[in-house]
Amino acid sequence: KAIFTRLAEAEAKIHDSTPDKVHFHEVGAVDAIVDIVGACIGIEKLGVDKVVASSIATGCGFVKCQHGTIPVPVPATVELLRGKPTVQTGIEAELCTPTGAAIISTLAESFGEKLSIKVEQTGYGAGSRDLEIPNLVRLMLGEVDDTESSYDVVLIESNIDDDSPEIIGYACEQLFAAGALDVWTTPIMMKKHRSGVSLSVLCQPDDKQKMLDLLFKETSTFGLRIRYVEREILDREIVQVNTPYGTVGVKIGRRDNVIVSISPEYEDCRTVALESGVALKKIYEAATQAVND
Repeated sequence: KAIFTRLAEAEAKIHDSTPDKVHFHEVGAVDAIVDIVGACIGIEKLGVDKVVASSIATGCGFVKCQHGTIPVPVPATVELLRGKPTVQTGIEAELCTPTGAAIISTLAESFGEKLSIKVEQTGYGAGSRDLEIPNLVRLMLGEVDDTESSYDVVLIESNIDDDSPEIIGYACEQLFAAGALDVWTTPIMMKKHRSGVSLSVLCQPDDKQKMLDLLFKETSTFGLRIRYVEREILDREIVQVNTPYGTVGVKIGRRDNVIVSISPEYEDCRTVALESGVALKKIYEAATQAVND
C-alpha cells in the first residue's frame, strides 16, 4: 500500500491531479501489481529486516509515451527519487522506471551506504535489452557485521567570513543537538584578506540532509562541500569509577578487547572538583588511575 501510494502521489503531482484520480498509463496496472506485490512477497519470504540500496542509475535520453517524447529519467521517476542519490551513466535508456523507483524509494532505509555485510545469497534479474553495461539488477542477502569498526560518514564544510562568532556558535549548538557526530571551526584567511572560519560537520549519511538544511538556515553560507569519508572507531563504553574524591564516569576505548584509551568525563570531574575543592587535574588523574587499577 505504501509503494502504490507513493507511486500515485508522484503521478498525481506530475499531472496536477490527485492520487484518487490517477490513471497509471505507461506504468500499467497489471505490470505494477506484479512488480510491486512480487517485490513485497520476496522481501517477506526472505525475512529481510533492512534494505540498503546503492545510488540509483537513471539513464538519459528520451522515451516515447502517451504524452509524447519525454526526457529520461521520466518526470515521475525524478519525483519518486527526489532526495535520493542518483547516477547519470550516460547510457541512453530508461534504467529506472517509476514502478522501480517507487519500490526502492519505499523499501530502502538508506542509499549509497557502505555496509559491512556477510553475504549469504546473491540473486540477479536480467533485462531484455542489450546495453553498454550488464543489464542486471543484483540483490545481496546477508547478515550485517556489527563488529565492524570502519564505516562511512559525511563531512560537510563551508568557509564563512560574514557571520559573527555568536551566530557560528549557535549554529554549532544546533548541529550537535540535531545529531552531528562532531562539529568544529578552523580560523582561516579568505579573499580580500578577510578573517573567517571553516565550519566542519561530521554526521551519519542518514542525517546529511538535516545538517544541510540547518547550515543553510543558521549561517550565511551560499554553498557547502560534501565528502564521504571513512571513519574507524574504538569499541567504547562508559564506566563509573570510585576515586578518593567521588564517583565519576570514564569513557574507555578498546581495540581487539585491549584498553587503548581512557578519557574521564569532564562534567563529572568538574562537579567532583567543585564539591571537594580538589584541583580538576587531580580528579582526572584519580579517575584514570582507578581504571588502571
